[in-house]
Amino acid sequence: MSTAEPVVDLDRLNQWPGLAGLPGDGPVESLTPLKGGAQNLLFTMRRADGAELVLRRPGRYSAQSPTSAFERESRVLTALAGTDVPHPRLYASCLDDSVIGAPFSVLEKIDGFMPRGELPGRYAADPAWRRAVSFDLVASAAALGSVDPDAVGLTGLSRTENWTERQTPRYLKMLEGYRENAEYRENESPAVARVAEWLQKNPPPTTHIGVVHGDLQFANVMYAHDAPKVAGIVDWEMAALGDPLLDLAWILTAWREEGDPPGGTPQMQPWEDMPSRAELVAHYAELTGRDVAYFPWFQVLACFRLASLLEGSYFRALDGRMNRRMGDGLHAYAGWIWSLAVRLTERD
Repeated sequence: MSTAEPVVDLDRLNQWPGLAGLPGDGPVESLTPLKGGAQNLLFTMRRADGAELVLRRPGRYSAQSPTSAFERESRVLTALAGTDVPHPRLYASCLDDSVIGAPFSVLEKIDGFMPRGELPGRYAADPAWRRAVSFDLVASAAALGSVDPDAVGLTGLSRTENWTERQTPRYLKMLEGYRENAEYRENESPAVARVAEWLQKNPPPTTHIGVVHGDLQFANVMYAHDAPKVAGIVDWEMAALGDPLLDLAWILTAWREEGDPPGGTPQMQPWEDMPSRAELVAHYAELTGRDVAYFPWFQVLACFRLASLLEGSYFRALDGRMNRRMGDGLHAYAGWIWSLAVRLTERD
């Protein structure tokens, strides 16, 4: 980690009264950086007795209010305790940035790995494992979609009225805001208006409101080492109330199959023998009983939303608020997502 990155002062952390309520005993002796995204920093937090937890705090490139994001995630993880949704247990959340200079949370350390790049062990050698964990990922999304927000204390987590109608204008407004940067205007996708028009002309007649993770992708999932299953879904700061079919669609933006636009490289290898998007949608429908006749709208919406968020990172990079190389890479990925969205609109 470069010296420019935010760090955690061990002395200040060890003076925090909340430490006494965490698993383990004794002071925190080390914080070892873990791989994570641009938005947050993760550390393995090791106590004197050997207990290991995960400390999570905002990174340099957080796109939203860190306190708001951590408060949202803490509320959702607390609500999910006791459900069938695989997630890390939340041990503590501190929104007082006077402790370490930023809000932070302390979580269970999941025994698993993020499935990006070269897969390890049986996942690489056995196609059956890759297929099985793919279906389990969809089952995890289905489990989350079955959670009753009111029953677990998530009433009012976000607006739900006119949910369908509000989606496209929300992200169009976001994209329009990026245009204040001349370099962004020169490089913005010509697909925006076309995809937005299709979404507004083809909405589903009904939606179901449930808990949505909001960023359900390989970077926010951990697979178990010893069995082809999801060990945990992480990074809940974008969780909201909405139609859970959006989470399924979000997963499938990372899928690759014949007929996709050129240039889309799978995020993990090997990719051979993976189930098709159609198989995964059918599995979700079987598990939930949901009518998926209008699922293509959710697929296009997921692309529209994801591309808009990726372009937001590019915009911040152009303004010097994010690493430029990282921003350029995310902009290139957004370009592929826009192409996928257009391809999906042509299939109806």
